[in-house]
Amino acid sequence: MASGADEPHYGPGGRGFYGAVTVSARGQVVLPAQARRDLGIEAGTKLLVLGDPEQGLALMTIDALMRNLQGSSALLEQIQGHVRPERPDDEQG
Repeated sequence: MASGADEPHYGPGGRGFYGAVTVSARGQVVLPAQARRDLGIEAGTKLLVLGDPEQGLALMTIDALMRNLQGSSALLEQIQGHVRPERPDDEQG
């Protein structure tokens, strides 16, 4: 791997900064090759485009989203198992 501008910078949790891209007149961007290699993104990979007015855009593979949702549902089930619904007759008054 060449050093310099093409080398990603990794932060906490293995998150990487791969550089900047330019949006073409047709609204297209090219993902840096190292990012594609590191993240297993190949031709035909579907990416979700997520947006936040304050933080901007993020790309995520559908597989990654599905893994996150599965983890969230399992966590939600665990939490629900520890929380009992309040009943009116439980109130003291």
